Amino acid sequence: MMTTSPEPARGSDAHLETLMDRVASGDQDAFSALYDATSGHMFAVIERVLRNRALSEEVLQDAYVQIWQNAGAYEAGRGRVITWCLTLAHRRAVDRVRSVRASRERELAQGAKEYQESYDDVEDTVTTRLESERVDRAMEDLNTGQVTVIKLAYYGGYTQQEIARITDLPLGTVKTRIRDGMKRLRTRLGVRT
Repeated sequence: MMTTSPEPARGSDAHLETLMDRVASGDQDAFSALYDATSGHMFAVIERVLRNRALSEEVLQDAYVQIWQNAGAYEAGRGRVITWCLTLAHRRAVDRVRSVRASRERELAQGAKEYQESYDDVEDTVTTRLESERVDRAMEDLNTGQVTVIKLAYYGGYTQQEIARITDLPLGTVKTRIRDGMKRLRTRLGVRT
């Protein structure tokens, strides 16, 4: 009469080791049984780290894919199957936290960069407007002839000869008005030459 050794109790360390050996050889039924025996504990560990049910379910799935692919790497002499599975699950959860954090940091950095660029544009616009207002106030101290030729030269982009033609003034008068007007503006604006 042949005696067979009794089947290890379901969920025991010996049972999980038997399942892991079978999973390592590609046994899908053993993998399903291993899942049934360990998924509750693994999910609890993952959810404790992630605090997000949907993400925890994704990470649990990733962990089982890794178990399926690496079951042959399990060494019974180095620890229990459940410990190996829980450690793997915990590592996957921590990896996900790091990934999510890195993604958020990249998004924040990009958002800050875009905000800074937007801020710089606004700052440039405001600075230009303030400088323009300052110049406009300083130009109030100039006589009408100086204001006309300076605006034509600096805002209109005309040459001194074109200004002379437009205003019907001698070229020397245009040059003098621009020179004298610019001197007064520099003094009024506090610009040193």
